[in-house]
Amino acid sequence: MEQKTVRWHHYSRASYAVFQSLNKQITVGVLSLAMLASFDVKAATANGTADGIQNQGTPADEASVTQLDSVYVTTSRVPLTTSEAARMVTVLTASDLKHAAVHSINDLLKYATGADVRQRGDMGVQTDISLRGGTFDQITILLNGINICSPQTGHLSADFPVNTDDIERIEVLEGPAARLFGTSAFSGAINIVTKMASQSNVQAHLFGGQYGLGGGDAHLNISGKHVSQQLSGGYNRCDGAVDNGDFKQGKAFYQGRYNGDEANVDWMLGYSDQKYGANTFYSAAFPNQWEETERYLAAVRAETKGKLHLSPTLYWNRSYDHFQLVRDTHKGENFHRNDVYGLNLNSWVQWALGKTALGAEVRNEGILSTNLGRPMTDDSVKVHGEDDIYYKKKDNRTNISYYLEHDILLKKVTISLGLMANTNTALDEKFHLYPGIDMSYQPSSNWKFTTSWNKALRMPTWTDLYYKSPTQEGNVGLSPEEVSAFNLNARYRNNVMSVLVNGFFNHETDMIDWVMYNDSDVYHSTNFKLDNMGVEATVGIYFRQLWGETFPLEKFTASYAYIHQERDDDQPIFKSCYALEYLKHKVVFTLNGRIYGNLNASVAYRYQEREGGYLKYDANHKSTGQLVSYDPYSIVDLRLSYDAPHYTIYAEANNLFDKSYYDLGNVEQPGLWMKAGVKVNFDILKKTPKQTNE
Repeated sequence: MEQKTVRWHHYSRASYAVFQSLNKQITVGVLSLAMLASFDVKAATANGTADGIQNQGTPADEASVTQLDSVYVTTSRVPLTTSEAARMVTVLTASDLKHAAVHSINDLLKYATGADVRQRGDMGVQTDISLRGGTFDQITILLNGINICSPQTGHLSADFPVNTDDIERIEVLEGPAARLFGTSAFSGAINIVTKMASQSNVQAHLFGGQYGLGGGDAHLNISGKHVSQQLSGGYNRCDGAVDNGDFKQGKAFYQGRYNGDEANVDWMLGYSDQKYGANTFYSAAFPNQWEETERYLAAVRAETKGKLHLSPTLYWNRSYDHFQLVRDTHKGENFHRNDVYGLNLNSWVQWALGKTALGAEVRNEGILSTNLGRPMTDDSVKVHGEDDIYYKKKDNRTNISYYLEHDILLKKVTISLGLMANTNTALDEKFHLYPGIDMSYQPSSNWKFTTSWNKALRMPTWTDLYYKSPTQEGNVGLSPEEVSAFNLNARYRNNVMSVLVNGFFNHETDMIDWVMYNDSDVYHSTNFKLDNMGVEATVGIYFRQLWGETFPLEKFTASYAYIHQERDDDQPIFKSCYALEYLKHKVVFTLNGRIYGNLNASVAYRYQEREGGYLKYDANHKSTGQLVSYDPYSIVDLRLSYDAPHYTIYAEANNLFDKSYYDLGNVEQPGLWMKAGVKVNFDILKKTPKQTNE
């Protein structure tokens, strides 16, 4: 029998209301995707996975409709509803993407309260992403719940094979999450969830701008009763907004889903390639660097629907990196190839005392390189794309993790306890335990309080261990990082506004950083102890929930983050490259609404004040030995768009007031940058839901 689709215009919460949904697909016409940003946790489908953040979301349509079955969340290894979950997650929704003046996932993350996005180039070229004062190597980046982190360096983890038009939402989990995502989820995790619409459709996007910027992408979705498939691809290029800042990017992504009576199966394939002038990326002494990165990925995951839920996952990720210290020469040239294979099995069951999950993962990481690793006994492996160059070094390690978690679900209280038992062939091959506990108390539907304590570790990257250059010296004797983290959160929300306040304290041992001990030194990778603490606050106001859809303003958000660090080490450090250059203060304001008719506008303001400093270089690219503190800066972005049912025409101004600023020393960011574009979309064999009122 064909499943009926019913539209509810409000949910009365009456005891009989749930029976109206039996054997029907329900949509709620007043719960906007923008409203989801105020939720403490992300929404996933009712068939959400428990071994990672769910990879199938609701479609971001023009009506801003989300499905009522999107109530399960994955802040634990079992699916929990928003009211049950014991941790809070920031959600950047498709609505946030739609309104923001951004063209990359990395740019959108600038507006996340606890995120620090340090860019060396625009449009997502060579971006470092960190959370809560950590480093770019300390977060787990996932695509549809699959770990895509690079063991070579976190510099390359954010090379995504998807376009912004593929994105349903971005979920930011701050704080250690080892018992959920395994090693590397040291200071948090970021999951990019792609669209899988229930309605077949086709989309196209073309854009251009200053500095020779041009590009576009296309998207095709075919959805059937049991099988849905989606294919997308994109390309963009730019002459560069700064010297030696040109780039070319290409991406392709395919995903599918089989929805059966006994199990669901999801799969995806991805490819990305980018070539770019690397400016002064790794050293201001060499302003004409160049790099090319290439990535392939494949993954498949299934989940059964019985009383005992089993969810196996298999994935593979290969990446190539070609770097030249001096562009178009062999000076300082490096080639690297990374292969990551993973097998994950999660299971969970619900019984009288709650929900219990048991899982295991095997992840193998290997590298072939001309610079990183241990010397090879032969030169039989040729460098990808080169005729007479061979890899001379390699390394390999296998990480094995076992997971156990139990969730106690009471009327107003949730307690989630668990641990990860981990061993790695690069260490002593003994199992080490990393426990955690999350608790939440919800005295009413408006208020919620959570607290947590979790431990995690992070293995050194191949770069931390082996990299050698005229300006850097790796350390094969590095210990893995470990952290013990405490979090305390309070949230209030109603139909009109939401307020979220977070406090955290991280005690970090064997913290890895690249440091200089004097002004003429090279950078050394080293370990030290660090205490990292801070507070975050976010307020959201949803005007149309109060004054109706005709009100011109839609949504206003304001957020503030403060971080303080204390290093527990007697060794004087002249300069830190990453760990001690954190955002002490960050302020973000966003406002969007309608100007007239279909003409909409959004504006975003961002203030950042960074600790630390950088070495000043003279006009001849020689170090002066002078350490210059980072100046605080304010940036305003503006977007105007005409939004019709099947097309959007937009214009953007990034850095509206043409401010000069630096995220990293000597790497100046672009000034005012004007961009414009058009998007079109059409449904195929569109079906109209039956309209009813409840």
